[in-house]
Amino acid sequence: MKLHGIFPPITTPFNADGEIYEAKVAHNVGKWNRLGLAGFVVCGSTGESVHLTFEEKLRMFELVAKHAAPEKLLLCGTGAESVKETLELTRRAAEMGYKAAMVRTPHYYKNLVNNGPAQALYFRAVADQSPVPVMIYNWPQATGVDIPAVTVAELSHHPNIIAIKESSGNLEKVMQMIRDSKPGFQVLVGSAPTLAPSLAVGAAGAVLAYANAAPYSVIAIWEAHRQREFDAAMDWQRRISRAAVLVTVKYGIPGLKYAMDLNGYYGGPCRLPLAPLQPEAKKEIEEAFQGLNG
Repeated sequence: MKLHGIFPPITTPFNADGEIYEAKVAHNVGKWNRLGLAGFVVCGSTGESVHLTFEEKLRMFELVAKHAAPEKLLLCGTGAESVKETLELTRRAAEMGYKAAMVRTPHYYKNLVNNGPAQALYFRAVADQSPVPVMIYNWPQATGVDIPAVTVAELSHHPNIIAIKESSGNLEKVMQMIRDSKPGFQVLVGSAPTLAPSLAVGAAGAVLAYANAAPYSVIAIWEAHRQREFDAAMDWQRRISRAAVLVTVKYGIPGLKYAMDLNGYYGGPCRLPLAPLQPEAKKEIEEAFQGLNG
């Protein structure tokens, strides 16, 4: 399975009562369907998966599968702290047509799992029983756990582990994983501020929160890369750099959802404890996204 191209890890729309806003799921997916995105990741970190109940995750899987265009590849974010829950979510999503599972590193018991052997045990146990291929998901800034590149290289030899989403923004680590992993193992990045350089050193694609709000600009980077137009890719990279940092590093999901509202998608509120943006933050995002809305 090829995971090439740009995948947005889609946000979860909530209404004023804090419930999943089903009409807005259809609205956003319908607009993204018309673009050159490779597919969608549902219930990843950007989808506030840690704020969703088990049943709400299943409902999001169901809604996106219903509204996604047939050619879009569907990936399910199913990582949980236990192998048991991860597998149950993965099985249910697979029954709805999801083709691969993006599974984050377990991290709650950091003193026990923040090492290569513990991470390898978890991912092998998941991959051994998963009905669909597995993508490792590493985001140490959020989890406090950073799966070692050498462990990723070892896991790349498992027949049901096909890729990693590496969101650290560490270009050197991306290069190490590409160099040392089994041929055919795909390294995708999750950092929009380093997208063009990551593609240039061999990343297969990207899962980018920023793509929820301004997908055209990162699709432009991907297409320039495919055409071997490195200068054009870097030109677009410079254009998005400030906006990408604001909605990922600085203001996170509340900032991203506000940028979506600016650009014709539905962002809406987050779930507490993620708080609404202050006026000065909104102004900063508005300025950064001028010219990046289509």
